[in-house]
Amino acid sequence: MKGKMFKSAVAVALTASVVAIQSPTPTDAAAGDFELTIMHTNDTHANLDKAPNRATLIKQIRSENPNNLLLDAGDVFSGTLYFNTFEGQADLPLMNLMKYDAMTFGNHEFDLGASERGHKSLAEFVAGAEFPLVSANVDFSGDTDMAGFQNKVYTADYNNGEIYNGVIKEIDGEQVGIFGLTTEETASISSPGEIKFSNYIDAAQEAVAAFEKEGVNKIVALTHIGFDDSAEFDNDQLLAEAVEGIDVIVGGHTHKKLVEPFVFKGNTDPTVIVQANEYNKFLGQLDVTFDENGVITEQTGQLLDVNDKAIVPDEEATAILAPFAKEVEEVKNQSTEASAEVFLNGGRNAGGVRASETNLGNLITDGMLATAKKIDSDTVMAVQNGGGIRASINVGDITVGEVLTTMPFGNALAIMNITGEELKSALEHSVRQFPAENGGFLHVSGLQFSFDATKPAGSRVTEVNVKNENGLTPLDLKKSYKVATNTFTAGGGDGFESFGKAYKEGRVSEPGNIDYEMFIDHAKSLDQVKPMLENRINAITPLTDVATDSWSYPFINDVYYRGIFKGINDTTFAPKRELTRWEAATIISRIMKLETDTASKSPFTDISDMPLERQKEINAVYNAGYVMGKTNTTFNPREKITRAHFALMLNRVYEKTNGEYKVDEYASYSDYGKHNAETKEAITLLDDLGIVQGYNGKFMPSKFTSREETAKIMSLFAPHTTK
Repeated sequence: MKGKMFKSAVAVALTASVVAIQSPTPTDAAAGDFELTIMHTNDTHANLDKAPNRATLIKQIRSENPNNLLLDAGDVFSGTLYFNTFEGQADLPLMNLMKYDAMTFGNHEFDLGASERGHKSLAEFVAGAEFPLVSANVDFSGDTDMAGFQNKVYTADYNNGEIYNGVIKEIDGEQVGIFGLTTEETASISSPGEIKFSNYIDAAQEAVAAFEKEGVNKIVALTHIGFDDSAEFDNDQLLAEAVEGIDVIVGGHTHKKLVEPFVFKGNTDPTVIVQANEYNKFLGQLDVTFDENGVITEQTGQLLDVNDKAIVPDEEATAILAPFAKEVEEVKNQSTEASAEVFLNGGRNAGGVRASETNLGNLITDGMLATAKKIDSDTVMAVQNGGGIRASINVGDITVGEVLTTMPFGNALAIMNITGEELKSALEHSVRQFPAENGGFLHVSGLQFSFDATKPAGSRVTEVNVKNENGLTPLDLKKSYKVATNTFTAGGGDGFESFGKAYKEGRVSEPGNIDYEMFIDHAKSLDQVKPMLENRINAITPLTDVATDSWSYPFINDVYYRGIFKGINDTTFAPKRELTRWEAATIISRIMKLETDTASKSPFTDISDMPLERQKEINAVYNAGYVMGKTNTTFNPREKITRAHFALMLNRVYEKTNGEYKVDEYASYSDYGKHNAETKEAITLLDDLGIVQGYNGKFMPSKFTSREETAKIMSLFAPHTTK
């Protein structure tokens, strides 16, 4: 056995009440090196349409690698109509078919705890699993539905459909220990109820000691704590550093796309960390070689694209999925009788719902406030956590399926009676991590607030105003206000202590209205579903030449903090100045995150007097096919750019990201003139997406594009630049 030592001094003597090792039947150890293939998934979130492809990949890998494991790092629950409709029972038969060896719990496995059925669906999932679930730092004893499944042992003598701290798998005569960890943050970001979570480092140290006591020297941690999540709670890198003896960490929670494994080498022996992104996009494959002492001597990993068109879906998996898919398709296609005239941004990115005001966040909170006012007319504001908004909604007919995918948790309305000081405290908590994404980032209705991200967390909010019939009134810290939200946030979810305090003190009413129902009712009541950014949430910039009440202010703020469009100097944006070709190239380079240092030199001879960084950006966008020269050798970097030409550039960006956009009918502008079909299609694309509207029936394609117009276009276009 290799000499693995804990980095921090802790007692390794474990009482029988904590750990009860049940020894496997002794076997002859394989001589020499041991090769193992670990297939892994995480954060699939009920994305099942391509599950038959995953099944095909698994069968193929197993046929080529007889020593293998298939592991899931949690968050099978929540995310699509498959979950809303079947609450895990659509995923389960597919996972059973694929013959998973073990799974740990993600935070979203506990999302239903506050519902009328509590954790019954989770209990049904566990009971039906033809594999064990592992969880070393979760105590289920306080929940009547889950307590009976838990065995607080590390054992080779395990049953499927039960929960263990860890299990020992025998593979080709070798023993591999697998234990599970779930983020302690689950207590505040989900609804676990009486299910408790303990420190992950302590639990991991106990697990390693328990396995090593039984002679197991190949140890896998199956974790849902995040690769690089906040150190305030837990993450895989901190785990690898603090606990020596873990050979492989198969992780989830942060949806990290680790194309190659991360190897931590700070201890005596290496620890290999893998994570396979999200939403059943990839199947992770890690091939490792252990020496006779259980030390990894070789490793190679890859993410296999589940959506690869060359994959033939597994027939048995397709048959299992079919009845679930049929029912989901029926729900998905039901119309809400409302239609979006603009793209409703619910994405996760720098300008998405976890880091900034979005038009979808505004629409959701407006609907929540409208419903709350009908119940209690004294309600003046509404807030919605960004983590509760899970997807965007496209232009056109809004279907029930889209709404349920966007708001999959079925959160109920709560009306809080809180002081202005408690609200301000919550707003401080909301923006404490800005510009980093944060599920507790609050979207708002009935108020506007500003904050300075250069200030320390907890002291960032500079101004809060409440909307009323007279306009805006400064928030009175001592006054009480009725504020609508969802029951998760009202109960202190996402760490909102001031809300949680009001909840415990009985200052929260729960009328029971469900979030997606409120949204549908509100959308149907509108003449136009065309929400925009309204400067409700103002991250203060150093720009001094854009008035806060200007139509362009929220868009300029948005692109400024996305890092795609800055001022002409530190304090000046020059909103009326017309855009140049080099500026357009710079913006596209930034929004597409192009690698500029390695870009091949373009043929343009007239950019050599530009700053080197600008030259590299022009080279990058040219090589990517987003821009062309005025001639074969000239770019004319300082020439102003027309609206038609800018539309062409964005059309190329869109189609390289999303595939060809087919236009059935051109947008109804009267001034296309002699512009060719490609230009008309590009303008139609932007019109269809609700990004441009034109002026009095005209697009004015030959008009130069101002910098403030560009800010609005790029703010609305940005969500379409990632798949």
